[in-house]
Amino acid sequence: MATAKPGDTVQIHYTGTLDDGSQFDSSSGREPLEFTLGSGQVIPGFDAAVTGLSEGERRTVRIEPEDAYGEVDERLVQQIERARLPDHIQVEKGLQLQAGREGSQPMVVTVVDFDDATVTLDGNHELAGKALTFAVELVKIV
Repeated sequence: MATAKPGDTVQIHYTGTLDDGSQFDSSSGREPLEFTLGSGQVIPGFDAAVTGLSEGERRTVRIEPEDAYGEVDERLVQQIERARLPDHIQVEKGLQLQAGREGSQPMVVTVVDFDDATVTLDGNHELAGKALTFAVELVKIV
């Protein structure tokens, strides 16, 4: 039976959990996730988890931050003056905004703290610094 290898387009079902057991994502109730192994469409550890599986085979893997969304980069946490935000924005913890400079790609930042004068924004991915556990099932090699 064929096994999944780099360059193959695969369809998988998955459930992702954190070390505390909380689920952060799942394909349950949806179409399988389709991607090409080794193409950079998914985090590196996810590619490795699926490589070598046969159709119908399951595997559970723990992916460390360096093979997932990286470690938390404190340089991406910045405090700005609240007056720099447009007046119509209702600031609250967890609010996601797009930020960027002229000529650069916009980046998603999350409000992590605020007071009357300042807003603290975090440009790290919400799963940065976390180990991820995925239960995966290879549904099909396309």
